[in-house]
Amino acid sequence: MPSVLITGANRGIGLALARQYASEGWRVMATCRDPGSATDLKAIEGDIDLYALDVTSDESVSALADSLKNQPIDVLFNNAGINLQKGMTVAEVDFASWAKTFEVNVYAPIRVANAFRPHVAASDQKVMAFTSSRMGSIEVGSGATSMTYRSSKTALNMAVKVMSNEIADQGIICVLFHPGHVRTDMGGNAAPVLPDDSAAGMRSVISTLTPEDNGSFRNYDGETLPW
Repeated sequence: MPSVLITGANRGIGLALARQYASEGWRVMATCRDPGSATDLKAIEGDIDLYALDVTSDESVSALADSLKNQPIDVLFNNAGINLQKGMTVAEVDFASWAKTFEVNVYAPIRVANAFRPHVAASDQKVMAFTSSRMGSIEVGSGATSMTYRSSKTALNMAVKVMSNEIADQGIICVLFHPGHVRTDMGGNAAPVLPDDSAAGMRSVISTLTPEDNGSFRNYDGETLPW
């Protein structure tokens, strides 16, 4: 039975991923800060376990990795992320919020990837997926606001690209995703892409990855995106 660990699984894209993987018979390890209040997540049927995880805490991440040390993880999906200063101009940037955005969007997924690298390496599929954004693409980043969020995704892209080169010899495939402009708390109610469609698209891409795709930046429909 294949297995997946998902961060930020209590809502939006993470919740959709958990539902879809569970419905297809995967073992799902769904994480969030407070599983007790994750009503929708707890309602999912299938082989799913919920775990409390603070992705910004070394202790929390290490403790979960240790508790799952004998569990291979076919797909590690680093999905948790924040956008604290939507639409802010450079003059309006709050540096404490910028630092917090980097802590969650950059440091945390790399922390989780490092901790669970042995679990992924021990699996059959050996995939690490990361929710990024085309807003982090320097080539297409024409926006004049949201510098904190955009820069955090640019940094994540580079961090994962470097890591993908380092761990390629372990057979691990790293892939960064733009999930689309998704109708979530972060994306807003007017966003054109539904969470289920975004999750289904990314899952489809993951199912066809080969070692040649390691370190790539993809749209949820599979299109390769510019850095």
